[in-house]
Amino acid sequence: MAASMDDFMSGHGKPKPCRACTDFDSYIDQYMTERKLPKTMKAKLKNDLQCPLDKNDLGRNTWSFLHTMAAYFPDKPSSTHQSEMKQFINLFSKFYPCDYCAEDLRVELKTNQPDTKSQHSLSQWLCRLHNNVNVKIGKPEFDCSKVNERWRDGWKDEVFQPYSSSLIE
Repeated sequence: MAASMDDFMSGHGKPKPCRACTDFDSYIDQYMTERKLPKTMKAKLKNDLQCPLDKNDLGRNTWSFLHTMAAYFPDKPSSTHQSEMKQFINLFSKFYPCDYCAEDLRVELKTNQPDTKSQHSLSQWLCRLHNNVNVKIGKPEFDCSKVNERWRDGWKDEVFQPYSSSLIE
């Protein structure tokens, strides 16, 4: 059975939460509480500390890496490239530092393996996967028809609207 988000946010019962599973604000709040520091120090700590990536930064950077990798995947990959990309994503799900996120990806991969037939199919598969996560965490969905503009070719227009228009109004 998969652990809940609360299990991971609490640091798996350990006194110190996992940095890759906790957002910076929650982490710094716990740090300040444990050390009985005044709340007025939060802004200074946030600006001064050079901390490891929190789950939000890790997620953002990971999605950027994965989308860029998919954007430059061959249009006509060899069977070896196709197989290795599938292996990479499946192995990635076993080693991703945020346990909750990794488990969620492993569950998804049981019924939704990467589509590695082409650059387009992999990019679209990854965009749909990312949108599934966005829905789970309450973020807007990205318009997958614009995935190559975002990650490979650059925006066609000066003004871009990759998310649904209802969010921009």
